[in-house]
Amino acid sequence: MLDAVTRMPRARLNSETAGAMTDRLYILWLKCHHMLQQTLRSDVTDAHVQECTAKPARLTEQREDLAGCLGRLLAEASRGEAYFKVYRQFKMYNDPRLNPELYGEN
Repeated sequence: MLDAVTRMPRARLNSETAGAMTDRLYILWLKCHHMLQQTLRSDVTDAHVQECTAKPARLTEQREDLAGCLGRLLAEASRGEAYFKVYRQFKMYNDPRLNPELYGEN
């Protein structure tokens, strides 16, 4: 879909892809869900429950802010005002040629 959009000459580069933002949204949802589960536990202290009761509000605010940023990025990208690049990861620690210490090579 975005491949068909003509990028404006002064379009801004976003440092994060829409996919990475979506991943972060899901992680925030999971954190919120599991924090709420902590508030239902009967084997913890009242302090633990109070602490876990306050955190979902902050997590929800972060999730809503990020969702707004994602929506704005996609809207701007669809108009050619913004774009993002997909970078391929190079994980040096998984490659014995690049990390001989980890793999016991001299």
